[in-house]
Amino acid sequence: MRTVISNALKVWGLELILFNSPEYQRLGIDPINEKSFICNYKEHWFTVRKLGKQWFNLNSLLMGPELISDTYLALFLAQLQQEGYSIFVVKGDLPDCEADQLLQMIRVQQVQRPKLIGEETAQSRDQR
Repeated sequence: MRTVISNALKVWGLELILFNSPEYQRLGIDPINEKSFICNYKEHWFTVRKLGKQWFNLNSLLMGPELISDTYLALFLAQLQQEGYSIFVVKGDLPDCEADQLLQMIRVQQVQRPKLIGEETAQSRDQR
């Protein structure tokens, strides 16, 4: 599957590099200076992406995007690695995106973390 995603990204002039590979680690790049990560565990893939000047966890298992602070980003990625995720850095110029353009002008705040899909119904069942 990685090859399929890698080939699809090449169409946009983008490249995947394994985040914890020796060659990437040698570069000593701070994750906040990247633009996007693709995370994979078994058959589940999702993106952590910088839109505007803020990071978002775009995991489809969540009810909506989760805002990630710059200071928490490295810890979040380390936690994913501990959980067995493979993390890939997306290198290159990402295509223009309306959300990125809008969030260049404004910053968002998130009052509470989005729940996992199904978490809300499980909680309401437990309360009954």
